[in-house]
Amino acid sequence: MQIGMVGMGRMGGNMARRLTRDGHEVVALDLDAEKIAALGKEGIHGATSIPEFVGMLQKPRVVWLMVPSGEATESMVNKIAEHFETGDILIDGGNSFFKDDVRRAEMLKDRGIHYADVGTSGGVWGLERGYCLMIGAEKETFAHLESIFRTLAPGQGNIEPTAGRKTEGTTAHLGYLHCGPVGSGHFVKMVHNGIEYGLMQAYGEGFDIMRNANLPVLAKNIQYDLNLGEIAELWRRGSVVSSWLLDLSAIALAEDPDLNAYTGFVQDSGEGRWTIMAAIEESVPADVLTTSLYVRFRSRKEHTFTEKMLSAMRKQFGGHVEQPTAG
Repeated sequence: MQIGMVGMGRMGGNMARRLTRDGHEVVALDLDAEKIAALGKEGIHGATSIPEFVGMLQKPRVVWLMVPSGEATESMVNKIAEHFETGDILIDGGNSFFKDDVRRAEMLKDRGIHYADVGTSGGVWGLERGYCLMIGAEKETFAHLESIFRTLAPGQGNIEPTAGRKTEGTTAHLGYLHCGPVGSGHFVKMVHNGIEYGLMQAYGEGFDIMRNANLPVLAKNIQYDLNLGEIAELWRRGSVVSSWLLDLSAIALAEDPDLNAYTGFVQDSGEGRWTIMAAIEESVPADVLTTSLYVRFRSRKEHTFTEKMLSAMRKQFGGHVEQPTAG
């Protein structure tokens, strides 16, 4: 299948490569002619202007946006839509607020342009591991795009479906899922990232407690000089707290046991805030998720080893570079 890709950064570029490897034709948009030339050597066609880009696409055109949420996405949706026709499909794979998806879909619907929102998880590792995809779209739109989702998703791999759970009529065990109508994909991804905040906070606090187990204020017979990297490696095997985040923590601690390369300044990308907003609208208590968000706010003022752990995990799974402290 042919697909246009806008946003050839860490995730977008690797998604284009994964699609190309599986036989899909990818057309990339980037203002940098040198980057387009480099992509051409990997079998990815490209253009440096929107009219040229859209002109290279076969009808019905399919364009996947992987650009920062907010104004960048809003602007690109409008610019691409100016050149689209009835039946064309626009996909937002970034981390947009789900209510923005609903609004954009309604705006484009009047022109016969279809819209899909795809919550995409996988970070910088997705090229080889695949991407977990949470999809909001009309049923017909999802069906038309499914071959793309199947390629980008991890597939079942060596993870057996849950015992007693049927796999007929669903794709969840393959790593992609049609969650519902437009907006539902980014809603599920929003909650996914809210949970991620809480999990990261729990790991960070736990490792901080172990790191301080040898403080002089403690009685000598309960002071422990623990090797955090070794413990992370241990917990990866057979422990009920094993996870990919723990795997990434083990990598970070192996590279930098004291995390001296990190100040503990932890950014939040929006989804945590939106998750709390949704919890308030639904009157759902979300104590852990709310607290984990507030800790990130606090991290920009004072830093502990907990925040260094959070910052290290963000770099490992998403390539997020820690921002320097202002001042």
